[in-house]
Amino acid sequence: MANHEKYMQIALGQAEEALAHGEFPVGAIFVHENQVVASGRRENSQDQKDEVNEIDHAEILALRNFLGQKSTIPLNEITVYSTMEPCLMCYSTMLLNGIRRIVYAYEDVMGGGTNLPLNQLNPLYKEMTVKLIPDILREQSLSLFKRFFENPDNNYWKDSLLSSYTLSQ
Repeated sequence: MANHEKYMQIALGQAEEALAHGEFPVGAIFVHENQVVASGRRENSQDQKDEVNEIDHAEILALRNFLGQKSTIPLNEITVYSTMEPCLMCYSTMLLNGIRRIVYAYEDVMGGGTNLPLNQLNPLYKEMTVKLIPDILREQSLSLFKRFFENPDNNYWKDSLLSSYTLSQ
């Protein structure tokens, strides 16, 4: 368990950077054999740029970072650490790329994808076995999300189920 906390602390550092830039505070890292091999933080979540989108999630950017390295490390040997439960897009993208171990801090009650019933889907997904480890340093991650949603300058998902759930914790 100590290693999970060690690596989640690094992912939380990425989330802190995102928050410092006014972004939704999600950070993700990829770990292989006790080495961080890629990282990413949420980008383009706010109206302050012309590039606002729902593609630049921390996990997707970490995956792009990893793939851009042309590494020979098989993705099924990677463990992903994310400060928030991956959304459906991130979760399925990681699965399709071969990632099978995901550790996360804070549950996404609005859009989390890890409860996707893989065994009820088409054969491509039905045969996948994924190891999920939730709630690692949850309180530290929750604190970042509370800071984000309490800031009146942040309008991302401001009146959402996620915001009200987070602020009620």
